This record gives sequence, structure tokens and C-alpha cells, in this order.
Amino acid sequence: MVQKIWFITGTSRGFGREWALAALDRGDKVAATARDVHTLDDLTETYGELILALALDVTDRDSVFATVRQAHDHFGRLDVVINNAGYGQFGMVEELSENEVRAQIETNLFGALWVTQAALPYLREQGRGHIIQVTSIGGISAFANIGMYHASKWALEGISQSLALEVADFGIKVTIIEPGGYATDWGGSSAKHATPLPAYDGVRETSARLRARRLTSPGDPTATRNAVLEIVDADAPPLRVFFGDGPLGVATADYESRLATWREWEPLSIAAHGQHS
Repeated sequence: MVQKIWFITGTSRGFGREWALAALDRGDKVAATARDVHTLDDLTETYGELILALALDVTDRDSVFATVRQAHDHFGRLDVVINNAGYGQFGMVEELSENEVRAQIETNLFGALWVTQAALPYLREQGRGHIIQVTSIGGISAFANIGMYHASKWALEGISQSLALEVADFGIKVTIIEPGGYATDWGGSSAKHATPLPAYDGVRETSARLRARRLTSPGDPTATRNAVLEIVDADAPPLRVFFGDGPLGVATADYESRLATWREWEPLSIAAHGQHS
């Protein structure tokens, strides 16, 4: 198999680190980025010239373009670009501050957009490449207390589906990975929390109880290594794919409910169309 060149954001921990290890362990080369580049010291010591560790704040557009260019110039090409950097903002919609809202969008949506825009000229010139956007089951469904996180991931889903249509003729593939619950620190040290309003204490308790029920058997992040390799090696990779046992059930219930509601209200929908000319 031809050696691949990867560019991965958010490789200090979680999925980004697991996928960097998956690539490196089979002899691929990785441009690994993190806000604190020292979190990658152990990888550079172990893998040497296979890895290029780069400090990157994905919210800084100029820095993103310079870093992607540096990675491309260093390795000579980019084959797989993974937008993994992101975090979860907890808080009811009414509780969120302007800064919290903007920061969530800046990282989860704009960060992925800047990396995508920076990489596309190189991928187009090559006539090939694979962009992988990491969203979540929360990119297609929604739960209480993480509405802003959903907003960022739903937006990334939409822009990525459009992207797939726009770049297919250039030989560029797009895959949206939608993980379910995993044993990462996404809901722990990585998360941010809005200042709670007492009025929502009951909703918060219910939300926490339901979340705990969904996460009774969280996935093993290391098990995603082979999965991501299979996706990047596929001749016809999926536009969307779940990671984990559980997301399909959530999606099925959600979409069946949507369809039922749309059908129930279809007479009103048609009446709102007005008279045909």
C-alpha cells in the first residue's frame, strides 16, 4: 500500500491521538497539530521523521493557512486531512454567554472550515485527497444542555455535505465521522460549562440522567484505529459513518419521529404553498 500523508488537528488526546497512532504504526507520515505542541513530544521521540509536530490554534485563520502550507511543503503532499479539534460546551440555551457561543463556533466550525479551505488548493492540484470531518451523533440529533455544541456540529455537517458535491470532480473525497459515546474526556476536562441558572436545575438533572443511560457502555477509542484506516483506504468511502454501537438507534428514532411529524402536518404544508399559477 502506498504511504499516506496525514494532517490531523487535535492530536494531543482523544480520537486525534488514536488516529495519528494508527497511521504512524503502519508507516504513514503525519503532520500532527495541537495547541500545546509539547503534548506530542512522546510521539516525535517514538516515530522520528514520520511525524511533524506543529503548534496550532485552529481559530487563527492565518496560522491555519501557514501551518497547512508548512505541512505540505515538508512532506510534499497531503492525502488525508482530518478536522478533529473541538470541544463540548455544556449549558442550556438561556445560560450561554456571548463569549461561550462565539468560542464554540470559532473552534468547532470555523476551525474546521479554515483547515479545509487551506488544504483544498493542494488537494485540487494533486487531483486526489480525502477530507474527514469529525462531528458526532450530536451532529444529526440533539439533547438538552449542549445546544451550542449541536449548533456547531450540525453546521459542520451541512457545509461538509455541500463540500462533497463541490469537490468530487477534483478527485477529492469527503467523509463525516459521527461518533457516539466513547471513553474519552470529552465530557470531562475537555468540556466547558456555562454558569447554571437555578430555574433549569430540574432539566439539568433529567439531562444528566439520560446522558448517563446512553453512556452505560462507552466505546473504546483505540477500537477506532482500524475503523479510520479502513475508511481512508476505501475506494468509495462513505459520506457519513457512525463510530460506536448506539448512534444508529438514536438516528433511527429521531428521523422516524421527524418523518411522522412532517407527514402529519403535510396538509398544512401543501396549503401553505398557495394556488398553482
